[in-house]
Amino acid sequence: MKKQLLSIFFATFFCSFYAQNNSEIANVYINRANTAIEESIDYKEALDLFEKAMKYMDTVTKPSVADLGARIYYELKNYRQAQKYSKQYFLLAKNKKSETYQQQLELFVTIDEELKEQIERERILEEERIRKSKELKRIDSLKFIWKKTSMDMALKVDSVYNFNANNYALFSKEGKFGVINDKAEIILEAKEYTNAINFAGYFLLLNKSKEATKIYSFNTNSGTGILLPNPSDFNALSTHFGKVMLPRENGRLITYPNNSYEPLVFDLNQGKIVKISNKEDLMKDLKKNDVLRKYNKDGEVKVDKDWYLFGGHLGGGIYPLYVEGDYNVKAFLCSVDGTMLYADSKYDYIGSFHDNKAQAVKGDTISWVNQNGTKVSKAKDSKANYKGDSKVFKVEDGVYQILKNGVIINGDKKLEKLPEYLRKFQ
Repeated sequence: MKKQLLSIFFATFFCSFYAQNNSEIANVYINRANTAIEESIDYKEALDLFEKAMKYMDTVTKPSVADLGARIYYELKNYRQAQKYSKQYFLLAKNKKSETYQQQLELFVTIDEELKEQIERERILEEERIRKSKELKRIDSLKFIWKKTSMDMALKVDSVYNFNANNYALFSKEGKFGVINDKAEIILEAKEYTNAINFAGYFLLLNKSKEATKIYSFNTNSGTGILLPNPSDFNALSTHFGKVMLPRENGRLITYPNNSYEPLVFDLNQGKIVKISNKEDLMKDLKKNDVLRKYNKDGEVKVDKDWYLFGGHLGGGIYPLYVEGDYNVKAFLCSVDGTMLYADSKYDYIGSFHDNKAQAVKGDTISWVNQNGTKVSKAKDSKANYKGDSKVFKVEDGVYQILKNGVIINGDKKLEKLPEYLRKFQ
């Protein structure tokens, strides 16, 4: 029993001692805080000291301490804490007539006014924050809609080539070619043709770079397309179109099918194979003009001392000649003056003659010649230069957009650029 009483005594003693010690330490910091205000008017230093004092106090029990806390927090514009200590002061103060009480009462009213104004400012700021947050969410939503719409209107292709004067262009996707107009409308999907030729307003799409067996012609002058007949429809032994020359403005296309003693002359406008209507009359005229020495009913002609297979008409009085057993052109006869352009030394292929010139090919070299085979300047593509307002814009690899006057277009659909789009909804 004595031991228990002794333990209680010592416990009470130490608690009292430490409580007394904490109170004394707190008073030291309180005094320093008052000094910082009185001597330096340093409320930040006073706050640091006051908060250190509070660590040693369970609660404020003196009116002077509450008064000090209220004044410090007020000067530092922490009106909520200032009001807390001001209220604590009035709970502790007994002398309502003292000067300190009156000063604290005046301070309490000021704190209350400042706090109300602060709360109102905070309310306004919070409302503005919420408004801005909602606006940002709305803008993010609009951006998402715009991006989805713009991507829906975009062209998912590998490349878009230049538009021509008729507002059409070739495009490629995964190694295939197609046709598009300057409204971003796909006219022909890129699914089958691996090579393309563009000249004089005609797009030729071939299923192979060499020895094509299928050619699709899109006439940008009329906005229509046709599939050329199979090579075998022209010549039963032909399995491919062979060398394909440039189409010309008159719509004539020349190709050199395999296993054929005659080039294929095709009218791209009328969609039909062109052949000499009365070969015998032509032969008579050529013989009469001393271009040919002889000819026979088997389609053979004699030039100088040699006989050849007559290979039709390329235009401009230029005729390809073959020899039996060799499907390669032996020579080109220029009827204007009887010049012979031998394949061995001159040209392997000559295209359709138009506007006083024809395309001529020897190996990998391309030239342009007149009616007697003399080299001339390169033929100009009159349909090459685009005059419209559409522009091709690369969004990223594999994604393109067509812009007209700064607006994204796809057929009849239009979409402003993002800044203009967002301004519409302000």
